Amino acid sequence: MRLSTKKIFSIKIFAHLTGMLPLLYLLLKVLEGQAGGDPVQYIIHFTGMGALNSVVLTLLISPLAKQFKLGGLLNVRRLVGLYAFSYASLHVLAFFSLDLLFAWSLFFSEVAKRPYILLGLLAYVLLMALALTSFSHIKRKMRGHWQKLHNWIYVIAVLVPIHFYWSVKSEVIEPSLYLLTLFILLCIRVKKFNIFSSKKTASRQ
Repeated sequence: MRLSTKKIFSIKIFAHLTGMLPLLYLLLKVLEGQAGGDPVQYIIHFTGMGALNSVVLTLLISPLAKQFKLGGLLNVRRLVGLYAFSYASLHVLAFFSLDLLFAWSLFFSEVAKRPYILLGLLAYVLLMALALTSFSHIKRKMRGHWQKLHNWIYVIAVLVPIHFYWSVKSEVIEPSLYLLTLFILLCIRVKKFNIFSSKKTASRQ
């Protein structure tokens, strides 16, 4: 079913509210001194969860659009993906500024103690590549290479929940549920796991 321009606009407004209201909530919690006993870790965790939830929503849009024949939903997929990058950027910035206090020399010692940081940074670099190439004029210039690059969202969908699971010490139920959810969403797209196989098939022919 083709959605009207008005409905697509309404969906985009809803997507913006869904992305921005949690940040307003976080700001109010911090300003009111209600960000828990360790506000720094609260901010880092909150923004990280925002990035993870946005990645889940990004992958959920296509199955919903296909199942309910709402092709107009695909118009907000890029927007949700950009919110995933925005939350991830805040997450990384909070870690380097509030946790490390921009003491870059501490970074390598932190990685040695918490190697899951590398998984998070790899996912962030990939998200950055997708965000920078998400604009229509870049998509036209890249042609077929654009889709191959943006298939890396499936790698991000593996790295981010593992990063989350590895970062927790005891409460593994929540990250396990995210792992299961993203596993299901990836299984729905099992045909698209031919990210690299197309080249191999072509070379054999």
